[in-house]
This record gives sequence, structure tokens and C-alpha cells, in this order.
Amino acid sequence: MFGRKKKPNDLNDLMAQLRPDLSRESLGVGPDFPGVAPNPLLSSDARKRNAELRTGALALGVLVDWREVKGNPRVVLMFDVETAGGISFRGIADEDLTITELTRLAPGQTLPVRCRPAVMDHCVALARDADPAHVQQLSDEIASRKRT
Repeated sequence: MFGRKKKPNDLNDLMAQLRPDLSRESLGVGPDFPGVAPNPLLSSDARKRNAELRTGALALGVLVDWREVKGNPRVVLMFDVETAGGISFRGIADEDLTITELTRLAPGQTLPVRCRPAVMDHCVALARDADPAHVQQLSDEIASRKRT
């Protein structure tokens, strides 16, 4: 009756309590997802993951939905991702977007993303630096695989 409430086991439990819309279940990912960092600039794990994603493998993601994290244009984007190797998974990208980019978001859009296929933790990043010719080649390869 009196005393302290039970403390959450970890940061993910705390985030799920504070923002149920950012819980693993709400985002559609499994237990391997490391969670959305409250402040990725202060989280060494998030900084390391983002650095690895910048050099990750190119894949295509179909935008499913997005959630605003704070008042600034930081959003969590949910993608159905397909890699060149034929792996499909739900990918989550934690991105800072401009107002113009936010207004252009629409479910069903196909965007190039970078992922780490060896890790498979559901984390992806927008591939803003991707060569359009390479993206088209990847898109054609995935489409031809689906036809067969």
C-alpha cells in the first residue's frame, strides 16, 4: 500500500510506459528491437548504431506509418523492408526530418533505406546518399524476384 512503486526493468519498459505508441508491440517489432532512445545524441548505443547504419546495406522500405517523438521534427518511421538478399522485415528508422520532408510522407511510399542484415535488430536509416541508379537496380531486382 505504501512505499515505492515497482521500478521498470529497463529503458524499454520506461519508454513503453511513457509512450505506449513507441512500444515494441505498437511498432510491430519483436524483442530484438533495442527500442527508441529518448535522446539518441546522448545514447552511446544509438550513436554507434547510427554510424553503422550509414554504411549499411541498401534495401527498399515501404512506409507503413510514422510517429512524432518530440515537438521538433524527430519521427520514428515504420517500414516493411526488403533486402537484395530477399530478407523481409519490419524496419524502424529514428530520423530528424525537415518540415518539407514531413509534409511529403505518405503511407505506401517506397524509400531507400540502409540496414545491417547481419544484426537484424529492426533498425534502419534513410539512405539519403543512395545513388538513384543503384536504387532503381535494386528495385528491379526485387520486382523480378517477386514475379518468379
